[in-house]
Amino acid sequence: MSKKGRHEPHEEHPDESWLLPYSDLMTLLLALFITLFAMSSLDASKFQQMAAAMNAAFTGGTGVLDQNAMEETSGQTPKSDDNETPASAASPADNTQKSRESLREKLKQQEQENLEKLKKQLDSYIKNNGLSQQLATKLNQSQLSITISDNTLFASGRATVKPESRILAKSISNILQQFPNYDIIVSGHTDNIPISNSQYESNWNLSSDRALNFMKILLLNNKLDPRKFSAIGYGQYRPVASNSTNLGRAENRRVEVSIIRKYVDEDVNPTLQSMANNGK
Repeated sequence: MSKKGRHEPHEEHPDESWLLPYSDLMTLLLALFITLFAMSSLDASKFQQMAAAMNAAFTGGTGVLDQNAMEETSGQTPKSDDNETPASAASPADNTQKSRESLREKLKQQEQENLEKLKKQLDSYIKNNGLSQQLATKLNQSQLSITISDNTLFASGRATVKPESRILAKSISNILQQFPNYDIIVSGHTDNIPISNSQYESNWNLSSDRALNFMKILLLNNKLDPRKFSAIGYGQYRPVASNSTNLGRAENRRVEVSIIRKYVDEDVNPTLQSMANNGK
């Protein structure tokens, strides 16, 4: 009678089937982290290579290593155009700035054309009415100015506008209403001879009153916006000619009506630049 073999006791193997989904989960997480890392990089070529490698790993396609090997075998390298500018080279902010500068240049050019047209209109009015000795116009980088001699508007040492000069003021106001969005400065100027009467104690006072009174007559035109107007008295301190002669002093006694440009260069008077910017 044969004796049955005796089996040694042994431990049972634990169930390891959970390792399969766990490994799949870890693989997917790794792929996610790789994708996030690739997307955070600013190098588009590296992102494409990473995408190709992942495609090879999950779908059996050609990976980046195989692609490099094929390139080495063929002896061909991708061509690059050094003169080609990437689409991403110009940021949206740069494009916006260029667009603004382009628009500003167009508006500046249009403004120049408008002011030149207005100057011709004023010069024609002055010539046709025989006012060449009393009025003059000047267009520069900051403004278009209409200069009116003081004896055309006022009696000596006075700031009341002559009745016959109101027609001139009305004509100027009709011209100004064509440019309703521009700031207008009315400034008064005198020569350096001290004022000596009971009404005014200095040329400051006289020039200020003359500018203010002439501005008030301009604003009788209800089509003009008073918010765009200001009156300034400069007294004797902004002469345009020498005060050593009678002719020079006569040129310095004047009222100026200035149409301030909106689009001025940075090197123009900062006060006028600020006024133009605030008026936009």
